Amino acid sequence: MTDRFSGRTLALVAMFVAVTSFSSSSSLIKWSESTGSVVAFWRMIGAVLGWWMVLAILHVRRGRPFPTRAAWRATLLPGLFFGANITLFFTAITKTSIAHAEFIGALSPLILLPLGAMMFSEPPNWRALRWGGLSILGVSLVLFFGPANGASSIGGDVLMLGVLALWTGYLLSSKRARTSGIGTLDFMSCMMPIGVFIAGPIAALIAGPDVFALSARGWFVVVVLIFLTGMLSHGCIVFAQQHIPVATIGIMQTAQPALAVCFGFLILGEAVRAPQVVGMVLVISGLALFTLSSQRAVNAAARREAVR
Repeated sequence: MTDRFSGRTLALVAMFVAVTSFSSSSSLIKWSESTGSVVAFWRMIGAVLGWWMVLAILHVRRGRPFPTRAAWRATLLPGLFFGANITLFFTAITKTSIAHAEFIGALSPLILLPLGAMMFSEPPNWRALRWGGLSILGVSLVLFFGPANGASSIGGDVLMLGVLALWTGYLLSSKRARTSGIGTLDFMSCMMPIGVFIAGPIAALIAGPDVFALSARGWFVVVVLIFLTGMLSHGCIVFAQQHIPVATIGIMQTAQPALAVCFGFLILGEAVRAPQVVGMVLVISGLALFTLSSQRAVNAAARREAVR
């Protein structure tokens, strides 16, 4: 009982660390005053080194095998999606406000429900999708009531829609890869290098020779992000998955956009208007209710299956 309680407590702390780390990353990218795609490229290079260092240590100490060819093939599509996603996301962050970027990106669960039903024959809970209306209304308030002198732009918002599509593609393709039995470490160790192969050309296309010309602040942010989001946050989530329900993780992650806006205010001084705060509350409420409703449907289906 005590061990279970301590594991759950540590998992909740781990999720708090993960959500806080992810929330601060967008503001750090913007604070770096560097080209977003360049920061993304070098952050991915660092993450590749980090994951393969862990893999090499386990190989030497425990004889753990390196990823197989099957693992590389299965992670090809997720890696391409991820590399394009993170590069364009880092770029979009520098072209629009934190509020706009984070709350547009928060809509992915509403897209994944119908696509998951079509691609994986998952029983769709259409009643849960109704809560998405709250989130869509909230995002509309965030987008249309920004300060007149804010940092948002139509171009940056459109770019975030592309990021949303790429992130959806990554989640769907990675789910297919994970169903083939690939472990987390093998998945991350294969996916990250593949992502670099598309992140590099995008960064070169956007920044040209400036790919190798980051400022001291830019390099500092790259190093922080390598450990903060590339290693620590992902590791915390993997640990939490072993001790607390997926629904709990999903609900805790709904706080990420609002926390990101707080970091945007503290680090960058980005202003937020009252209607936007109302919108943020609607987005978080809608996503939390959507997550709860979806999980209840999954639990009910599992109970019916157990009875059979």
